[in-house]
Amino acid sequence: MKTKTIVAYAQELVDTLLKLMPSIYQRDSLQALLGLFLEAQGHPLPEHCQVKSAAALSRFLNHYDWSTRSMIRAVRQAMVQQVLNHLPSGQSTLKVIIDLTTLEKRGKFRSLHTPTLDPDLSQPWVCVLNGKRGIHLVSCYLVVGQWRMPWSFRLWRGKGQPSPTQLALKLLGTLPAVLTKRFKVIVLADAGFASKEFLNTLQKRRWRAVVGIRLDRRIKGGGKLKQLYRNGRRGQQVSLIGITQPLTVSWFWFKRDDGKRELRFVVSTYPYSGIYLVRLGRKRWAIEGFFKTIKHRFGLHQVGQKTKLGIYRWLVLSLIAFVLAHWISRCQPACCSLNWGKVSAIALTTLLPQVVWIKLLRHIRSCWNVINQQGFEVIVKPLPWVYRECCKI
Repeated sequence: MKTKTIVAYAQELVDTLLKLMPSIYQRDSLQALLGLFLEAQGHPLPEHCQVKSAAALSRFLNHYDWSTRSMIRAVRQAMVQQVLNHLPSGQSTLKVIIDLTTLEKRGKFRSLHTPTLDPDLSQPWVCVLNGKRGIHLVSCYLVVGQWRMPWSFRLWRGKGQPSPTQLALKLLGTLPAVLTKRFKVIVLADAGFASKEFLNTLQKRRWRAVVGIRLDRRIKGGGKLKQLYRNGRRGQQVSLIGITQPLTVSWFWFKRDDGKRELRFVVSTYPYSGIYLVRLGRKRWAIEGFFKTIKHRFGLHQVGQKTKLGIYRWLVLSLIAFVLAHWISRCQPACCSLNWGKVSAIALTTLLPQVVWIKLLRHIRSCWNVINQQGFEVIVKPLPWVYRECCKI
């Protein structure tokens, strides 16, 4: 049986998402939004859409009744099939990267608080964490070879609610068995997730964890991790207080933006060598590149909806646009450098040509006076073979 091409999978996914819409009107709104995100300019605001009005897109995101979960389920299934059918031979590692990012927001956002009997127990979506005010997302990002899969996310809702570490464990619980049984799972995270609960849970699942860790973590028998820089060796086994099994530890010097160096430690539940452990720990930075791309190209941080449903759907559609553009990038020659603007333009014209066509017609109409002044006439008519096919239908 011949394997479908990557473009065929992408087109099939777009067609599946459109079929999930309960009406033609909502189908057109979905195409318009995906086309807006795939412009990849970093500001996919509804008022910039040339295909649908901003009010129509706002109703689609905030009020219309269509299944967001069915859309997420379809995208996840397509991503897994895509990876399994186009995986290079010998690839056996699934890197699961966990990290937290903030979509900074200003304003009161009263509609984003869950009403409760006690105002002090409200669950805001916009809150302060580490000095940043906004929407805080704990994200799960999968890497298999050259494939990238933004799998899921959870919102941290402030003090008294599940912590980022607890949210991360819930995300890990959503990983499909077809991947976790097929590949060797390595979970990568920064020091913010190196809690007792997180490491002990991964050890019970027999997944390999590679996480950053604070310098002041205490070692059984006395002392702190920082003392190993002078008295220990990279790759040695240490037993931390609260952790059931020994961990492999290593360290490196990290150069900050201000030019100064900072000593950082990384631990693993698997006995890697010291040098390889540092190299593997740096693989976590792949999600930082993803955050920059999804924000500054696909407008994840530009979410400005006034309802929780609208915000949630905006985040999901932004991630779907990234997935489609990433798939098209896999069709480009390996020698070409990745340009998200060009890749997204190819994805838009390939997967949503009707959106490009409508934009072109409206642009011609807006420039009609200029065309006449230059002494030209633009005539748009169907090709003969297209006309015959339409008559058959």
